[in-house]
Amino acid sequence: MAHDLANLLGDVGPIVFYLVVWGLVFAGTALFVGVFIPFITGDSLLFGAGILTGTHDDLSIWILAPGVGIAAVLGDQVGFWLGRRFGRPYLTKRNGRWVKGGIRRAERFYELFGWWSVVISRYIPWGRVFIPPIAGISGMKYWRFLTANIVGALSWGVLITVIGYFAAVNPTVRPIAYAVAGVVIAISIVAGIRAWVLDRRSRRAAEADGEADAAVELDAKAATAES
Repeated sequence: MAHDLANLLGDVGPIVFYLVVWGLVFAGTALFVGVFIPFITGDSLLFGAGILTGTHDDLSIWILAPGVGIAAVLGDQVGFWLGRRFGRPYLTKRNGRWVKGGIRRAERFYELFGWWSVVISRYIPWGRVFIPPIAGISGMKYWRFLTANIVGALSWGVLITVIGYFAAVNPTVRPIAYAVAGVVIAISIVAGIRAWVLDRRSRRAAEADGEADAAVELDAKAATAES
């Protein structure tokens, strides 16, 4: 990713480079681009952009990182309002097994963690795409969503970008920066696995309840027929 970004910087210059990075972060959630190319709109993009900024004097971390945070906040805002405006059909009309599975996991994740789901989802590829519209569909109060959105988007966007920057500019901090990046990635993986496990348990419980209800209904019909 850093190599691709370096080529982009050489072709377009610093201003367009900033705009491309911010645009990808925004589109990743606002336009559902993150569903199809999560690595190009997520952690790898931010970490690579931070590294590149640390190795090029014509780039500034003081411009890149705040812009990433703002783009992340705005992207989630769009997703939230689309969910609130168009409701459940806005998501259900989207085809694809992976998309439907991500929506189901995100709904379960939101039910379990509420406010924190918006914060944590920023570190999960499918979560950062689906949680904002689901929060809107679920009727989450706007100011409650906004606070969670700001905390999650800024901690994710600014943190990972700055970590990449320090990994490039300061050899003494580099091991720590890579360690923190590893922890962030590990947390996102664990959170994703936990959501997947909880989703499977929920579906199995629902299937078991459905089978039990069906058995009761059959017994009732049999008793009625005998009488």
